[in-house]
Amino acid sequence: MQYLDGIKTNDPIEADNALVIGTALHTGIEKDVKTAIEQYFMSYPIIDDSHINEAIKLEYLIPKAKAVLPSGEYEVEIKDADFHGFIDLLAPATVFERGVEVPNQYDIYDFKYSNNVNHYKDSRQLHLYKYFFERCNPGKKIRNLYFLFVPKVNIKKKKTEDLNQFRQRIWENLQECEVQKVQIDFDYEKVLDFLFQIKTISETTEYPQNQGWFCRYCEFEEYCQKGWNYFMKLPSTERRNIAKVDKRVMWIYGVPFCGKTTFANAFPTPLMLNTDGNIKFVDAPYIRIKDEVKVEGRLTKKTLAWQVFKDVIDELEKKDNDFKTIVVDLVEDLYEYCRLYMYDQMGIKHESDDSFKAWDMVRGEFLNTLKRLMALDYENIILISHEDTSKDITKKGGDKITAIKPNMQDKVALKVAGMVDIVARIVADGDVRTFNFKSNEVIFGGGRLKTDAKDIPLDVDALFAVYDEANRNAVRKAQGNAQQPESGQAVNNATVEEKPSDKPTEGKETVRRSRRKVAEPDEVDAAEPVDDKPPFDTDDGDKGEDVKEEPAASDEPAAQPVRTRKTRKTRTEN
Repeated sequence: MQYLDGIKTNDPIEADNALVIGTALHTGIEKDVKTAIEQYFMSYPIIDDSHINEAIKLEYLIPKAKAVLPSGEYEVEIKDADFHGFIDLLAPATVFERGVEVPNQYDIYDFKYSNNVNHYKDSRQLHLYKYFFERCNPGKKIRNLYFLFVPKVNIKKKKTEDLNQFRQRIWENLQECEVQKVQIDFDYEKVLDFLFQIKTISETTEYPQNQGWFCRYCEFEEYCQKGWNYFMKLPSTERRNIAKVDKRVMWIYGVPFCGKTTFANAFPTPLMLNTDGNIKFVDAPYIRIKDEVKVEGRLTKKTLAWQVFKDVIDELEKKDNDFKTIVVDLVEDLYEYCRLYMYDQMGIKHESDDSFKAWDMVRGEFLNTLKRLMALDYENIILISHEDTSKDITKKGGDKITAIKPNMQDKVALKVAGMVDIVARIVADGDVRTFNFKSNEVIFGGGRLKTDAKDIPLDVDALFAVYDEANRNAVRKAQGNAQQPESGQAVNNATVEEKPSDKPTEGKETVRRSRRKVAEPDEVDAAEPVDDKPPFDTDDGDKGEDVKEEPAASDEPAAQPVRTRKTRKTRTEN
């Protein structure tokens, strides 16, 4: 799905996501703790207490990791026709032969934020680094290979303890953590084994679905196991013109009467799908999403609002109209309509009546239907929500920060944010209305749209200019990537990328990490040096026994036929 079909997944939403935390750890070791924490916070649409917990761990562990490392060069690139990778740390080594120092000797270090030491000892990664580095750099030699293991603290908050007590237990567990530097002996057989596996992969033509225990760690689990498969359609081989904006998908939110609906009304040829009846001061055509009751003789027929919404999408998919903009106002009302609809379908009164599957079925129904809306072939898709400021985040010092976000459940809101180009907040200051993009970790925002704008006037043309800027950035990035040779073809083009996970990926060694732009947050919890005191206020409480964190159990996927994909006949050359 990722390499052949080019399917992209939403950004991770879990506070302990291995890729996001691993990237922050590498940034902290290479630069400093403050930069790492800022990068970690700004990787999410918004942070909560669970993100603060993870930041506390990083703040303590990064200095301990840096203390055992020698000086050297970070993120050293290895690149030739056969291999592309990045060495975390290349450190000069002092080697003497017969009393004379031998020049150009180095040690390699790779960082792992993991407790699974034995799994990584069997990894091919460091062996490949040594082999290909020496081949790409004649005259330079690798002396020793090292893994640096930074331990994870995996404990869960007990029902009997408050947040301060839980963070005190985190601190106590951190005190017992020791960073390990493990030396690996070079084995040429690991390199040969890797090359043979790449040859096998390059000659594979069918990819049957292989469900198992590792599926829970895969970002494509929702797509291939839960039936959310309309994203599986393969694109055409024709190159897209990314310099041209063909479609805009956005989610805007703000306090009532700040101008959200009026702003959406200014878009070209809009159709309003309205849930709250707030259409008095706009002139766009609209469809009221509400329960419909029809009386036929002695019979009363009721169509629930969610079914009305699904019927509207069915009609819009036909594209038998001239609308250019579809507006949903309000999204949170749709979610409530979806809940009532699913209650009726399942014969329950609340999700807790069937806690094993009801929550997942409600969210699945809502998100699946919303994805159909996002896939509609119209120029603009706009979601509107009210603003919620009822929840606080507790910083490590005990201070409370108000979180500003759309009025939806957090889990659902994070999924919706991954479907749109951008999430923006409308701010009203007297008669002045502005679009505010994510500026710090307590304001919900973000998206795939990469722009330097912080706020712009509440004007359609100004927003379109932001899209144009983002596309120019995308063009520049694409042109830069076009200069690089294509990877992943046959044995002579084995490219390996790294995802810092607890378990090495079977059949491919991973080395390259995603780089996220670090924003300048207005209100980031400043990192402090490690000392003997916990970096937060504590009080006595029941400590109890540690509860080791286990992978979250997921519902068993419904039985389905084995799905097989064919390799594409035509490979596009960069």
